[in-house]
Amino acid sequence: MGIKLYNTLNRKVEEFKPLEKGKVKMYVCGPTVYNYIHIGNARPAVVFDMVRRYLQYRGYEVNYISNFTDVDDKIIKAAEEMGEDVQTISERFIKAYHEDTSALGVKEADAHPRVTETMPEIISFINRLVEKGYAYEAGGDVYFRTRKFKEYGKLSHQSVDDLQLGTRVEVGEKKEDPLDFVLWKTAKPGEIFWESPWGNGRPGWHIECSAMVKKYLGDTIDIHAGGQDLSFPHHENEIAQSEALNEKPMANYWIHNGYINIDNEKMSKSLGNFILVHDIIKKFNPEVVRFFIVNAHYRSPINFSDDQLVSAANGLERIKTTYSNLVHRFKKTADLGDGEEKWLKEINFYHSNFIKEMDNDFNSANAVAAMFDLAKTANHYLRENHTNKDVLENFLKRFDEMSFVLGIELKETEELLDEDIEALIQERMDARKNRDFARADEIRDELKEKNIILEDTPQGTRWKRV
Repeated sequence: MGIKLYNTLNRKVEEFKPLEKGKVKMYVCGPTVYNYIHIGNARPAVVFDMVRRYLQYRGYEVNYISNFTDVDDKIIKAAEEMGEDVQTISERFIKAYHEDTSALGVKEADAHPRVTETMPEIISFINRLVEKGYAYEAGGDVYFRTRKFKEYGKLSHQSVDDLQLGTRVEVGEKKEDPLDFVLWKTAKPGEIFWESPWGNGRPGWHIECSAMVKKYLGDTIDIHAGGQDLSFPHHENEIAQSEALNEKPMANYWIHNGYINIDNEKMSKSLGNFILVHDIIKKFNPEVVRFFIVNAHYRSPINFSDDQLVSAANGLERIKTTYSNLVHRFKKTADLGDGEEKWLKEINFYHSNFIKEMDNDFNSANAVAAMFDLAKTANHYLRENHTNKDVLENFLKRFDEMSFVLGIELKETEELLDEDIEALIQERMDARKNRDFARADEIRDELKEKNIILEDTPQGTRWKRV
């Protein structure tokens, strides 16, 4: 059995078959950089990073592209309000995006193309659509002829007639049809612009991703991903533009993550309940935020609250404690005997469950449950004081594989500072003076587990790292 995923295009779970054996071309719509990212932006970044990791774990070579929209109405407005130029604003928040997503364990894309760096390709793309009759210029603006693309609506599963009922022509627009959407906008006085065959202006939002996909991945890709809110009109318009020009499918699989609710209410600007990742990770460990996100199926809506994060923190701590105890038992044991088949079978059973759930439309919620089952079994093994290295090594190996896929670091990375070690040694000395030998031994063992060895000498207690 291979990987299966829910394809928004066909509204069903399908077997994943890449264009080229062993390789995956994947594009994820990135942010418009005019502010810090909120938790809703963080979800696709984390979710599709997890998908990428799992594909890599299953042996695929993944070419992963995620863009930045670094010129847009929102960025221009933010620049005006802050009294800065567009480039300064976008650079600041691109840097902030990398800082926040890196904290959440998101690996950098193979390329992060920017709109401002893709302008020649965007203009060429639009020009060829005009030449093919799919686009037209009107007073310096360029529009896409929506009705000319006969399959319009196939992603959102809406008919053109139904879509027309909700459209209207805004004042100042020069459209042939209310359904037509903009590819190139005439620059307003004082706005940033680029020269084009239709005059000074800048691209519309939808054309940008079409041009970047074509430039970095080609005419047809394996997976195009993004938030559920992007499926219409953004992804629908991408399909129309790209397939009208290239006469090939744009992507074979379209996958979308669900919404995030804040305290049981849909996150929205009107309610003012946007929560910035920049602020969340000051209050909670970023690993906890990531664990909260992956501990739900990516297509399901999830409710964000402090209580949910506290619950995620407790769950993650249980797994980390189990892993740490396994490491310490592995370091101490000298038992190199034959593997204990009962335990090895249990380890393989829960590992197989993890794979089965991730193969089934990246069901990380059930995959995390399999990880907890493995931890429960490991704790049982440790409580019975088993010391077989084969078994311990297998436990650790499977935890490492699962944690890689989920993007969670289980290994202890924090090293005690010298002053912390000295403080513990002083506490141990005080305990011995008070004849609290149990606490003194406990401190010695704690330091030993962190690779700090104590040596009691006539001149006092010395210590070294090993």
